[in-house]
Parts: sequence; C-alpha cells; structure tokens
Amino acid sequence: MERPIYLETKNLVVGYDGVPLISDVNIQLHAGEILTLIGPNGAGKSTILKSIVGYLDSLDGAVFIAGRPVGELSAHELSLELAVMLTERMRTELLTCADIVETGRYPYTGRLGILTDEDREKVREAMDMVHVWDLRDRDFMQISDGQRQRIMLARAIAQEPHIIMLDEPTNYLDIHYQIELLNVLRRLVRTRDVAVIMSLHELPLARKISDWVMCIKGDCVVAAGTPDEIFTTDVINELYDLAPGVFDPVSGNIQLEE
Repeated sequence: MERPIYLETKNLVVGYDGVPLISDVNIQLHAGEILTLIGPNGAGKSTILKSIVGYLDSLDGAVFIAGRPVGELSAHELSLELAVMLTERMRTELLTCADIVETGRYPYTGRLGILTDEDREKVREAMDMVHVWDLRDRDFMQISDGQRQRIMLARAIAQEPHIIMLDEPTNYLDIHYQIELLNVLRRLVRTRDVAVIMSLHELPLARKISDWVMCIKGDCVVAAGTPDEIFTTDVINELYDLAPGVFDPVSGNIQLEE
C-alpha cells in the first residue's frame, strides 16, 4: 500500500521582501522518508524550510501538509502535523530542560497546559531516546549548545508529529552525537512512519541517512534524486564549485590536493 504524502510543494517560490531567491521548489515527501537539502552556505536551504512552515511568506506556489493547503491549517492543527527545529536559539528564563521538552506536549494539553501522567511519560520517553534525561533538572540556558540541540530534538519527538523539520541539526554536535541524532531520526522514520525534511552540511552523513536529496544553488533546485544519483563526482563538484576529482563518490569524502 502506498504511503501517504505528508508534505508537498508545487512550484514554490521563496525569497525576501518580494524578491525571489529560489524558484520551482517541488517536493513530495511520504510517510517514512527522509529528504535532505544540501548546498553551499547562503544558497537558501533555510529559506525554503522557513517558507514551508510559514515563518516566511512564500512568493508563489503552494504548500500542502497532509493534503491540505498549509494556509488553511490553524496553529493547533499545524502543531499536530509538524514539529520544527530551526537554527535560531531559544531564549528562556528559568526553565529546566524538562520544562522545554514539556512544551512539545502543549498541542494535547488544552488551554490550561496541564500535563497528564501520559504526557509526562511521553516527555520521559523522548528525553530517554536522545539520552538527555539526566539533564532534566538543569537550567536550559546553562547547558552546552550541543546539549540544547538534543533537548530541542526531544521536544520535537514529544510533540508526536507526522513531520519533523530540522535546519542544520548537527550544528554544535561532535561526531558521536551527530551519529546518535541521525540514528534517532532514522528510528522515528522506521518505527513511527514520521517524515523528515532537513538541511545538512555533512555530506557523508547526508548520503547515509537520506532517502532523497535536493541540491540548492543559485536561484533554483539544480538536482534532486536518491543519494546514489546525487553523490556523484559531477553533481557534487558542480554544486560546490569544486575542481574535477575533488569529491570521491566511492568514499563520499573530499580529496585534498597532494
């Protein structure tokens, strides 16, 4: 049976102040799939993500979440479908790490925001999944950037969405926690049929984790396909303006000059 389409864009045009930056962004992301956006710094990966979720107004085209135009979804309905983890740092006052993760349950708590025992168990499960339960009583502003990344992922998991959107989620993480974070995402995709859309700079990780890869450069999507189709010498060298032979498709590594 074909899996449902959780996220779709049709001829999406994104930009700032009415000026197009990237045109013809066409995405079709099913349940249980991971789509990764790659490309140079400043290419517009974050702009695409923010436009999909409505943090930026798109200039043309359409975005559909679970088959419905995103503009027709209320804030509550959107929060049940989509959890967002962007690069902007959350500024809090006197909130513990557990308090932050608990906010992921607010779509289910009603106007008073009172957590049930079931909600608290969901929070515990999410924090355990990314190995941050031991941080539960720590002040969120007093932990490291890498620990905050993991707390924010736990918050997204506790929200129990159909789609998780992440912008450079491996920033501030050492290689151990980069791998752990991506393994958690893959587990969510496989066991809960979550759809994931994210941007990554680490090409070897993008190659390993993704079902689909979209290359952003200039004013358009220059290539899209499976990792085997994208991670070739020609595509990667062209995407990042590398000299011929610099990207090794066998190892997935960048070769330095001798």
